[in-house]
Amino acid sequence: MADPHSSAARSRHTRRLVWWILGGVVLVVAAFTAYLVVPIVVGGGAGSSGQSRVEGYPLEVLATGDDGRTRTLGVARDDGLSLDLSAIEEGDRIVVSGTGFDASSGIYVAVCKIPESVDLKPGPCLGGVPELEEESAGVEGDIQWAASNWINDDWAWKLFGARGYDDLEAGSFTAYLLIPPSADEFVDCTVEACGIFTRNDHTALDNRVQDLYLPVFFSE
Repeated sequence: MADPHSSAARSRHTRRLVWWILGGVVLVVAAFTAYLVVPIVVGGGAGSSGQSRVEGYPLEVLATGDDGRTRTLGVARDDGLSLDLSAIEEGDRIVVSGTGFDASSGIYVAVCKIPESVDLKPGPCLGGVPELEEESAGVEGDIQWAASNWINDDWAWKLFGARGYDDLEAGSFTAYLLIPPSADEFVDCTVEACGIFTRNDHTALDNRVQDLYLPVFFSE
């Protein structure tokens, strides 16, 4: 005959074990959430990128920001042929590259409306914000053409589709921009002045120090 006291003791032990496991899971989830959220909350402004308003349609710009970093932003066609940013079209594939960026912060790369002041956040942007979906991550090193690119070397954000920097020390990156239609419900780049922009990602949206751009114009 089973000992009722022994059965009750095993039941209490099982319940305690379940609660310990649940508590551990909650702590892990809370720690991971804090790891993601804290940089967003504390990521404040860090001044200007130092780039002045760009005239014409150059293929490369250079600026020294208030953080002392000198950044470059350049573009090229994926097929190596000459590129004219004054006559881009939907479907064009443009390789965007940069150096000198702060690799501890992520950036978005997209075609955005040029703000009235270079110290204001660019946007709205064509293609929106890259989707935070694990399925979009692909294989490390794969070339994935998209209307907006997300560069962030943090392992956690890579789980959600971010592409890493090419060289952390040099702050270099490569983005593969598939030019979207010239207009959506938020911005019309045939009417508004637009450019290919880099800007800090959602972890530091109000930080303007990595805002660089190259003006573009959509051909008819």
